[in-house]
Parts: sequence; structure tokens; C-alpha cells
Amino acid sequence: MNVKRIFGTLLTILGIGGLIYTGVMAVQESDRLREMIVVGVIGFIFFLSGISLVRNTRDKE
Repeated sequence: MNVKRIFGTLLTILGIGGLIYTGVMAVQESDRLREMIVVGVIGFIFFLSGISLVRNTRDKE
């Protein structure tokens, strides 16, 4: 098993979790705007880096 793919999958899952949490806070009309922005941006960065890490990692044959 490739360690980069596992780490990329983990980053992607964490990013999705952060984006879902941000969405839930937005729907509940939370007054904590700064927290919502920070969690959303970090979740987006994790999601994009995880996807690109999984996509660009080649399997050794």
C-alpha cells in the first residue's frame, strides 16, 4: 500500500469533514463568522491537497 495515497485519502476525508461542518454552521446561521471562515478555508485546502495527492501518486509495478 502506498503511504502517499493513504495520506491523500486522509486529507480528503478531513477536508470533506471541515466543509460539511462549515456548511452546518452556515445553515444554523452561526454568529461565529471568523471560525466559519477559518474552518472552511482549512477544509478546502485539505480537500484540494488530498485530491491532488491521490491523483498524482503513481502505483509501482
